[in-house]
Amino acid sequence: MSVIWGIPYLLIRVAVRDLSPATLVFARTAPAALMLLPVAASRGALVPVLRRWRVVLLYTAVELGIPWLLLARAEQRLSSSLTSLLVATVPSVGLLANRLGGRADLLDRRRLAGLVLGLAGVAVLVGVDVHGASFGAAAEMIVVVTGYAVGPMLINRQLSDLPGVGVVAASLAMTALAYAPWAITHPPHRYPASAIASVVGLTVVCTALAFVLFFQLIAEVGPSRATVITYVNPAVAVLLGVTVLGEPFGAGLAVGFPLVLLGSILATSPARSAAVETAPAP
Repeated sequence: MSVIWGIPYLLIRVAVRDLSPATLVFARTAPAALMLLPVAASRGALVPVLRRWRVVLLYTAVELGIPWLLLARAEQRLSSSLTSLLVATVPSVGLLANRLGGRADLLDRRRLAGLVLGLAGVAVLVGVDVHGASFGAAAEMIVVVTGYAVGPMLINRQLSDLPGVGVVAASLAMTALAYAPWAITHPPHRYPASAIASVVGLTVVCTALAFVLFFQLIAEVGPSRATVITYVNPAVAVLLGVTVLGEPFGAGLAVGFPLVLLGSILATSPARSAAVETAPAP
Protein backbone atom coordinates (compact mmCIF):
# COMPACT_ATOMS: atom_id res chain seq x y z
CA MET A 1 0.00 0.00 0.00
CA SER A 2 2.83 2.41 0.77
CA VAL A 3 4.29 1.92 -2.70
CA ILE A 4 0.92 1.89 -4.50
CA TRP A 5 -0.16 5.14 -2.85
CA GLY A 6 3.25 6.74 -3.27
CA ILE A 7 2.81 6.64 -7.05
CA PRO A 8 -0.37 8.74 -7.56
CA TYR A 9 1.31 12.06 -6.79
CA LEU A 10 3.57 11.63 -9.82
CA LEU A 11 0.70 10.44 -12.03
CA ILE A 12 -1.63 13.25 -10.95
CA ARG A 13 1.07 15.86 -11.52
CA VAL A 14 1.52 14.57 -15.08
CA ALA A 15 -2.21 14.19 -15.81
CA VAL A 16 -3.28 17.69 -14.71
CA ARG A 17 -1.04 19.20 -17.35
CA ASP A 18 -3.72 18.26 -19.88
CA LEU A 19 -6.83 17.32 -17.87
CA SER A 20 -8.85 19.52 -15.56
CA PRO A 21 -9.00 18.28 -11.97
CA ALA A 22 -12.70 17.39 -12.21
CA THR A 23 -12.18 15.52 -15.48
CA LEU A 24 -9.28 13.63 -13.94
CA VAL A 25 -11.44 12.53 -11.01
CA PHE A 26 -14.05 11.22 -13.44
CA ALA A 27 -11.45 9.52 -15.63
CA ARG A 28 -9.98 7.86 -12.56
CA THR A 29 -13.23 6.65 -10.99
CA ALA A 30 -15.54 5.73 -13.89
CA PRO A 31 -13.41 2.90 -15.37
CA ALA A 32 -12.56 1.61 -11.89
CA ALA A 33 -16.26 1.52 -11.02
CA LEU A 34 -17.03 -0.37 -14.23
CA MET A 35 -14.37 -2.93 -13.30
CA LEU A 36 -15.51 -3.46 -9.72
CA LEU A 37 -19.32 -3.17 -9.97
CA PRO A 38 -19.76 -6.54 -11.77
CA VAL A 39 -17.45 -8.21 -9.26
CA ALA A 40 -19.35 -6.72 -6.31
CA ALA A 41 -22.72 -7.61 -7.84
CA SER A 42 -21.69 -11.22 -8.50
CA ARG A 43 -20.71 -11.58 -4.84
CA GLY A 44 -23.93 -10.02 -3.57
CA ALA A 45 -21.91 -7.18 -2.06
CA LEU A 46 -23.97 -4.26 -3.38
CA VAL A 47 -27.34 -4.88 -1.72
CA PRO A 48 -26.12 -4.47 1.90
CA VAL A 49 -24.13 -1.41 0.88
CA LEU A 50 -27.12 0.27 -0.76
CA ARG A 51 -29.16 -0.28 2.40
CA ARG A 52 -26.72 2.01 4.17
CA TRP A 53 -26.31 4.46 1.29
CA ARG A 54 -26.28 7.60 3.45
CA VAL A 55 -23.15 6.59 5.34
CA VAL A 56 -21.56 5.32 2.13
CA LEU A 57 -22.32 8.66 0.48
CA LEU A 58 -20.70 10.51 3.40
CA TYR A 59 -17.64 8.27 3.21
CA THR A 60 -17.48 8.82 -0.55
CA ALA A 61 -17.51 12.59 -0.11
CA VAL A 62 -14.80 12.76 2.56
CA GLU A 63 -12.48 10.07 1.15
CA LEU A 64 -12.86 10.41 -2.63
CA GLY A 65 -15.14 13.08 -4.02
CA ILE A 66 -13.79 16.17 -2.30
CA PRO A 67 -10.15 15.20 -1.56
CA TRP A 68 -9.37 13.91 -5.05
CA LEU A 69 -10.62 17.11 -6.66
CA LEU A 70 -8.68 19.35 -4.29
CA LEU A 71 -5.55 17.20 -4.50
CA ALA A 72 -5.56 17.46 -8.28
CA ARG A 73 -6.14 21.22 -8.04
CA ALA A 74 -3.28 21.57 -5.56
CA GLU A 75 -0.88 19.66 -7.80
CA GLN A 76 -1.42 22.23 -10.52
CA ARG A 77 0.47 24.66 -8.28
CA LEU A 78 2.49 22.48 -5.87
CA SER A 79 5.11 19.84 -6.59
CA SER A 80 4.19 16.19 -6.20
CA SER A 81 6.87 15.90 -3.49
CA LEU A 82 5.38 18.69 -1.41
CA THR A 83 1.79 17.44 -1.69
CA SER A 84 2.84 13.95 -0.63
CA LEU A 85 4.54 15.30 2.48
CA LEU A 86 1.51 17.36 3.42
CA VAL A 87 -0.59 14.20 3.12
CA ALA A 88 1.89 12.50 5.47
CA THR A 89 0.27 14.43 8.33
CA VAL A 90 -2.87 12.25 8.01
CA PRO A 91 -1.99 9.97 11.00
CA SER A 92 -1.58 12.98 13.28
CA VAL A 93 -4.85 14.50 12.12
CA GLY A 94 -6.46 11.09 12.50
CA LEU A 95 -5.38 11.00 16.14
CA LEU A 96 -7.02 14.37 16.76
CA ALA A 97 -10.14 13.31 14.85
CA ASN A 98 -10.42 10.19 17.00
CA ARG A 99 -10.18 12.31 20.13
CA LEU A 100 -12.83 14.75 18.91
CA GLY A 101 -15.00 11.83 17.84
CA GLY A 102 -15.05 10.37 21.33
CA ARG A 103 -12.29 7.78 20.92
CA ALA A 104 -10.40 7.38 24.19
CA ASP A 105 -6.92 7.60 22.71
CA LEU A 106 -4.43 8.76 25.32
CA LEU A 107 -2.65 11.94 24.31
CA ASP A 108 0.54 11.46 26.33
CA ARG A 109 3.75 13.48 26.09
CA ARG A 110 5.17 11.37 23.29
CA ARG A 111 2.09 11.73 21.12
CA LEU A 112 1.81 15.43 21.91
CA ALA A 113 5.45 15.87 20.92
CA GLY A 114 4.68 14.08 17.68
CA LEU A 115 1.82 16.45 16.90
CA VAL A 116 4.06 19.45 17.58
CA LEU A 117 6.88 18.06 15.42
CA GLY A 118 4.47 17.28 12.60
CA LEU A 119 3.04 20.79 12.67
CA ALA A 120 6.56 22.21 12.74
CA GLY A 121 7.43 20.15 9.67
CA VAL A 122 4.38 21.44 7.84
CA ALA A 123 5.26 25.00 8.85
CA VAL A 124 8.76 24.55 7.39
CA LEU A 125 7.40 23.02 4.17
CA VAL A 126 4.82 25.75 3.68
CA GLY A 127 7.08 28.57 4.83
CA VAL A 128 10.01 27.62 2.60
CA ASP A 129 8.49 25.91 -0.44
CA VAL A 130 5.09 27.62 -0.83
CA HIS A 131 4.92 31.07 -2.37
CA GLY A 132 2.27 33.50 -3.62
CA ALA A 133 -0.75 31.85 -5.23
CA SER A 134 0.36 28.45 -3.98
CA PHE A 135 -0.87 29.27 -0.47
CA GLY A 136 -4.39 28.57 -1.71
CA ALA A 137 -3.27 25.12 -2.81
CA ALA A 138 -1.75 24.50 0.62
CA ALA A 139 -5.08 25.45 2.19
CA GLU A 140 -6.84 22.96 -0.09
CA MET A 141 -4.48 20.29 1.16
CA ILE A 142 -5.76 20.85 4.70
CA VAL A 143 -9.18 19.70 3.50
CA VAL A 144 -7.60 16.74 1.72
CA VAL A 145 -5.73 15.64 4.84
CA THR A 146 -8.83 15.99 7.01
CA GLY A 147 -10.86 13.86 4.60
CA TYR A 148 -8.20 11.18 4.46
CA ALA A 149 -8.14 11.05 8.28
CA VAL A 150 -11.92 10.86 8.69
CA GLY A 151 -12.49 8.27 5.93
CA PRO A 152 -10.86 5.32 7.75
CA MET A 153 -12.79 6.25 10.90
CA LEU A 154 -16.07 5.94 9.00
CA ILE A 155 -14.98 2.59 7.58
CA ASN A 156 -14.08 1.28 11.02
CA ARG A 157 -17.11 2.60 12.90
CA GLN A 158 -19.91 2.47 10.34
CA LEU A 159 -18.90 0.25 7.43
CA SER A 160 -16.59 -2.44 8.79
CA ASP A 161 -19.31 -5.09 8.65
CA LEU A 162 -19.99 -4.46 4.95
CA PRO A 163 -18.11 -6.19 2.12
CA GLY A 164 -15.19 -3.98 1.16
CA VAL A 165 -15.50 -4.52 -2.59
CA GLY A 166 -19.14 -3.39 -2.42
CA VAL A 167 -18.30 -0.17 -0.57
CA VAL A 168 -15.42 0.60 -2.94
CA ALA A 169 -17.47 -0.09 -6.07
CA ALA A 170 -20.40 1.99 -4.84
CA SER A 171 -18.15 4.88 -3.77
CA LEU A 172 -16.35 4.95 -7.11
CA ALA A 173 -19.67 4.87 -8.97
CA MET A 174 -21.08 7.72 -6.86
CA THR A 175 -17.99 9.85 -7.46
CA ALA A 176 -18.01 9.14 -11.20
CA LEU A 177 -21.69 10.09 -11.47
CA ALA A 178 -21.08 13.32 -9.56
CA TYR A 179 -18.30 14.42 -11.93
CA ALA A 180 -19.78 13.03 -15.16
CA PRO A 181 -21.62 16.26 -16.15
CA TRP A 182 -18.40 18.28 -16.00
CA ALA A 183 -16.33 15.64 -17.78
CA ILE A 184 -18.87 15.33 -20.59
CA THR A 185 -19.19 19.07 -21.15
CA HIS A 186 -15.47 19.88 -20.73
CA PRO A 187 -13.46 17.36 -22.74
CA PRO A 188 -9.66 17.80 -22.94
CA HIS A 189 -8.26 19.61 -25.96
CA ARG A 190 -5.73 16.84 -26.49
CA TYR A 191 -4.95 13.33 -25.26
CA PRO A 192 -1.17 12.92 -25.00
CA ALA A 193 0.25 9.49 -24.25
CA SER A 194 1.61 10.68 -20.89
CA ALA A 195 -1.85 11.72 -19.69
CA ILE A 196 -3.45 8.48 -20.91
CA ALA A 197 -0.79 6.36 -19.21
CA SER A 198 -1.20 8.34 -15.98
CA VAL A 199 -4.98 7.87 -15.96
CA VAL A 200 -4.63 4.13 -16.63
CA GLY A 201 -2.16 3.77 -13.76
CA LEU A 202 -4.37 5.80 -11.43
CA THR A 203 -7.46 3.78 -12.39
CA VAL A 204 -6.18 0.22 -12.30
CA VAL A 205 -3.41 0.25 -9.70
CA CYS A 206 -3.95 3.29 -7.50
CA THR A 207 -7.76 3.14 -7.33
CA ALA A 208 -9.40 -0.22 -8.10
CA LEU A 209 -6.66 -2.43 -6.65
CA ALA A 210 -5.59 -0.01 -3.94
CA PHE A 211 -8.96 0.45 -2.27
CA VAL A 212 -9.71 -3.26 -2.15
CA LEU A 213 -6.35 -3.81 -0.45
CA PHE A 214 -6.90 -0.84 1.87
CA PHE A 215 -10.19 -2.23 3.17
CA GLN A 216 -8.47 -5.53 3.88
CA LEU A 217 -5.68 -3.68 5.69
CA ILE A 218 -8.15 -1.76 7.87
CA ALA A 219 -9.97 -4.99 8.70
CA GLU A 220 -6.71 -6.58 9.81
CA VAL A 221 -4.97 -3.82 11.75
CA GLY A 222 -7.57 -1.09 12.35
CA PRO A 223 -7.91 2.46 10.96
CA SER A 224 -5.18 4.16 13.02
CA ARG A 225 -2.46 1.69 12.09
CA ALA A 226 -3.71 1.49 8.52
CA THR A 227 -2.86 5.18 8.04
CA VAL A 228 0.80 4.57 8.88
CA ILE A 229 1.30 3.75 5.20
CA THR A 230 1.75 7.51 4.98
CA TYR A 231 5.13 7.07 6.68
CA VAL A 232 6.54 5.40 3.59
CA ASN A 233 4.55 6.63 0.60
CA PRO A 234 5.92 10.21 0.89
CA ALA A 235 9.43 8.79 0.46
CA VAL A 236 8.25 6.98 -2.68
CA ALA A 237 6.58 10.15 -3.95
CA VAL A 238 9.59 12.37 -3.25
CA LEU A 239 11.94 9.89 -4.93
CA LEU A 240 9.73 9.76 -8.03
CA GLY A 241 9.21 13.52 -8.07
CA VAL A 242 12.92 14.28 -7.87
CA THR A 243 14.18 11.56 -10.23
CA VAL A 244 11.36 11.43 -12.81
CA LEU A 245 9.94 14.96 -12.82
CA GLY A 246 13.14 16.76 -11.85
CA GLU A 247 11.53 18.50 -8.89
CA PRO A 248 13.98 20.29 -6.60
CA PHE A 249 14.94 18.84 -3.24
CA GLY A 250 15.42 22.08 -1.38
CA ALA A 251 15.74 23.20 2.22
CA GLY A 252 12.00 22.89 2.88
CA LEU A 253 11.92 19.22 1.94
CA ALA A 254 15.25 18.49 3.61
CA VAL A 255 14.08 19.88 6.97
CA GLY A 256 10.33 19.36 6.78
CA PHE A 257 10.45 15.76 5.52
CA PRO A 258 12.05 14.21 8.67
CA LEU A 259 10.01 16.44 10.99
CA VAL A 260 6.69 15.39 9.42
CA LEU A 261 7.55 11.70 9.37
CA LEU A 262 9.00 11.62 12.89
CA GLY A 263 6.01 13.58 14.15
CA SER A 264 3.57 11.16 12.54
CA ILE A 265 5.37 8.15 14.00
CA LEU A 266 5.38 9.60 17.52
CA ALA A 267 1.80 10.87 17.31
CA THR A 268 0.40 7.46 16.42
CA SER A 269 2.72 5.31 18.55
CA PRO A 270 0.97 3.10 21.12
CA ALA A 271 0.41 4.98 24.36
CA ARG A 272 2.40 3.52 27.22
CA SER A 273 -0.71 2.82 29.25
CA ALA A 274 -2.84 1.67 26.32
CA ALA A 275 -3.04 -1.63 24.52
CA VAL A 276 -1.78 -1.88 20.97
CA GLU A 277 -4.65 -1.77 18.48
CA THR A 278 -4.58 -4.81 16.24
CA ALA A 279 -8.18 -4.99 15.07
CA PRO A 280 -11.11 -2.67 14.36
CA ALA A 281 -13.06 -1.47 17.35
CA PRO A 282 -16.41 -3.25 17.81
